[in-house]
Formats: sequence, C-alpha cells, structure tokens
Amino acid sequence: MFAGWQVIAEEVLRDRIGKPDYIEIITMVIACRILVKKAVAAGAKALFLPEASDYIASSSAETVSLVRSVQDSEFVLGLQKEARQAKLPINVGIHEPAEGGTKVKNTLIWIDEQGEIVHRYQKIHLFDVEIKNGPVLKESESVEKGTEILPPFDTAIGRVGLSICFDLRFPEISLALKRQNAQIITYPSAFTVPTGKAHWEALLRARAIETQSYVIAAAQAGPHNEKRTSYGHSMIVNPWGEVVAKLGGEYKEPEIATAEIDLDLVAKVRSEMPLLRRTDVYPEFCTLFQTSTWCTSLYTKQSFAVEDIRIYTLRPRTRILSVPIP
Repeated sequence: MFAGWQVIAEEVLRDRIGKPDYIEIITMVIACRILVKKAVAAGAKALFLPEASDYIASSSAETVSLVRSVQDSEFVLGLQKEARQAKLPINVGIHEPAEGGTKVKNTLIWIDEQGEIVHRYQKIHLFDVEIKNGPVLKESESVEKGTEILPPFDTAIGRVGLSICFDLRFPEISLALKRQNAQIITYPSAFTVPTGKAHWEALLRARAIETQSYVIAAAQAGPHNEKRTSYGHSMIVNPWGEVVAKLGGEYKEPEIATAEIDLDLVAKVRSEMPLLRRTDVYPEFCTLFQTSTWCTSLYTKQSFAVEDIRIYTLRPRTRILSVPIP
C-alpha cells in the first residue's frame, strides 16, 4: 500500500498564520507530519507528495529568491526527519538552486526510510503556455530544464520511475521508463484548473494504459496566490487504466488517498496483452546511458562500445543517446 498526498495551498497558510516565509515552511512541515502519521496508520509503505510542495511563488523573481539547498531547507530537513522517525520513504517535489543563481531546478527527490535523499529527478519539460482566457505561465523564465531520464529504481512497493507534471504530456518518457521495467510511474503535479478539467484524468489514464503500469499523481490543490490556483484531484490509476483512488479539487484538511499496489496485476496485464512494437514498420528508439566510452542499452541490457554504434541523437549537455533497435 502507498499513500498520495494532496497539499494545502500557500494562500490558505497565509490566511491562517501571516506572511513570513519561514513560518509557511514550518507549517508545511507540520502538515507533512500529520500526513506521515495518516500514512503510517493506514499501513502505507511509501508517501508521495506533489510537485513544488515547498512553495509556489507569484513571480519568477520570488521563485528564485525563496529557493534553498536541501542542506538549508527547513522543509526538506523536516521531511527527512519524519521519514527517518516513521521509517517511511517519501517522494516529494521541491525547488533547488541552479548554477548561476538566476534560476532554480524543479526536482523530485526520493527520501528513503533512513531519511537520506537517494534519488533525484530534474523536470525535463517546462510549462510555457498562453491559454486564451486562461493562465499565461512561463516556467522557463525561472526554472532550468533537466537533461536526462532517471532510470527506475527498486522500492518496497515496486520499481518506480519518476516524472513531473508537464512531462505527463510526453509519452516518450513513460515508455522509456516502461522499457526499463518500471512498474509504477509518478506524476506529482500542480496542474492549472483549465488544463486539469480538460486533460488531467485522460492523460493519467492514457499513460497507465500504454505503459501497463500504476500511475501515482499527487497534486497541488486550491489557490496559491492571486495569480495561481491548482486543479487538485490527486489520483491513482492501475495498469488497466482504472482510477482506484481519487481526491477532490478543494483543500479542506491534510488528506491522503491510499491504494494497494498489485505487482501481480502488472505482470498479468503485460502478459495477457503484450504491447509488441512493430519495429519493421517504424523505428523503436532505445535510451542509452553513456559511461565513459561505453553505453548500456536499457532495452536489451547489453553493452556496446560507443564507436560501434551509429548515434542518431545526441542532445547537448546530456548523457542520453538514442539509437534504433534493429
């Protein structure tokens, strides 16, 4: 069993406790403590929190001014303490400083049951949109984009692959994670209300169906400031595309949604309906991670010398290469 958290929005905190940022962070930690206790009481083996759980700012400048390193963040340090005391892994979206000091990183960290940060993914696709009669958001003004997919890793509830929010619209990431045997894919998010109403559930169910994996989507809910309100509706979808747990769109109190992770169901769905790519008709691209002069295929589990591979794509500032599978 695992638990997904729907986070309280910053505006609610401001109304209750005043303006100082550090008080908000402490209050968020208190809310997390409540949710950790709820997760433990429910028998959960992991807790999943939304994107940008530490804060959502009202401007690019404020986003950069509020960022702290994990070593100095009261929010992260508080979560590490809670994870350690409860022996409960926590997956949480936060901001981290980027080099140069003019932008931040939108990251998703995995805190293990010892309270250590053992995995980190940096959001690849940034949310730059102009919706008619809706929000105009330019995440790239203050956020540095990530450059690589984090390989899935084993946990007490299964093999987990990490993605964040806007990554949801790009199935290439989830398919790459599935090829690396991910059984669970995360999409912690802060969807806007217009895009959430139109696409949120449809996209989550699509990613679950096409990867035959569990999808965990912990979501921000409610108003953050005068410019921003999040859609909420945290959701858990099984490999058959069924919504097995769901929260609402408004914040009332710290709440969690829980569901059983049935890895036998993952295996059953994949066995009974194998999704075999027609690579004789269209190319199947394999993600490779470069280590020195060698690459390991995450599809075939074989290693190749770089000079023996025809490289079709080499993205700048990244270690990910793509080559077609014969």
